[in-house]
Amino acid sequence: MTLEPIPGFRMVTMTRLIRLAMVSALASLPLASVFAAQQHPAMPAGMTHEEHMAQMKKDAEMKQHGQMAMGFDQDKARHHFTLTANGGTIGVSANDAADRATRDQIRSHLGEITHAFAQGDFEKPLMTHSEMPPGAATMQRLKMAITYAFEATERGGVVRIVTLNPDARDAIHDFLRYQIKEHATGDSLSVQK
Repeated sequence: MTLEPIPGFRMVTMTRLIRLAMVSALASLPLASVFAAQQHPAMPAGMTHEEHMAQMKKDAEMKQHGQMAMGFDQDKARHHFTLTANGGTIGVSANDAADRATRDQIRSHLGEITHAFAQGDFEKPLMTHSEMPPGAATMQRLKMAITYAFEATERGGVVRIVTLNPDARDAIHDFLRYQIKEHATGDSLSVQK
């Protein structure tokens, strides 16, 4: 079977039709979303492309595992970790003040880990990070020397971790420093006064 050209119409190849369809589809999107779909976080200095790709994969997996372990979308909330002289804090807040669903999910999660950590159960951090965070084994062993208290905040909540035991305090600090690095919060790695 041969296709005869239609008088007055130009022959268009299939490749050209596909290109036209793609241009048409892209033209209907807001310009920012076209560029956002093509970009990913900048590669840190001193990191190879392969290391950067592996880090991005690890970050995506942590977000997915975190959502399963914590019960809320990781992109809708912000984590903060603070090291104090007698322990530290774990804080999570919804990005949007009007997002009550995320706020309530955060509060539920923080209430659960307050109880679990007091029992020496660090399953949720293990599930989120696919490894046991540094300090967790010592926190399990010294669980009777550590107190955990949950406090609701406007957009989520805070878990206060307190101890008088120097070994437990060092373990808490190791645990929180790991969280700061893994969640890339930008929080200080030093003890706050």
